[in-house]
Amino acid sequence: MTTNEKQTSRGDGLTLLGATHTEYPNDPTEARLETFENSHPDRDYWITFDCPEFTSICPITGQPDFGHIAIRYIANQRCIESKSLKLYLHAYRNHGAFHEAVVNQILDDLAAACAPRQATVTGVFRPRGGIAITVEASL
Repeated sequence: MTTNEKQTSRGDGLTLLGATHTEYPNDPTEARLETFENSHPDRDYWITFDCPEFTSICPITGQPDFGHIAIRYIANQRCIESKSLKLYLHAYRNHGAFHEAVVNQILDDLAAACAPRQATVTGVFRPRGGIAITVEASL
């Protein structure tokens, strides 16, 4: 199998990467985390996504919440494609949820998309009312 054939087979099913027009979902339930074949499923290695400009909405006040989301996981058979992750995280921008719910939902959706061997999602949220909140969820 040539390098191009490997890349094509690993990228089968990716619809967002390379698209000429990007639709931004309005809610995380409308977003789709796309995956591709892990090229080294026999090896444990950490993949880290660093998202320092995360935004969601307080479900009570409607005020914006700003945070930093870090996603670390050890892939099993599939890896998360980064553009689909960007669009998924962007979908929280107008979504009302508490910080604890946001971090746990991201972990649940990551697990459903790629069934990682291990995963941790950390959300460090900026202070509002004088209190900063950090939430970490793992599987």
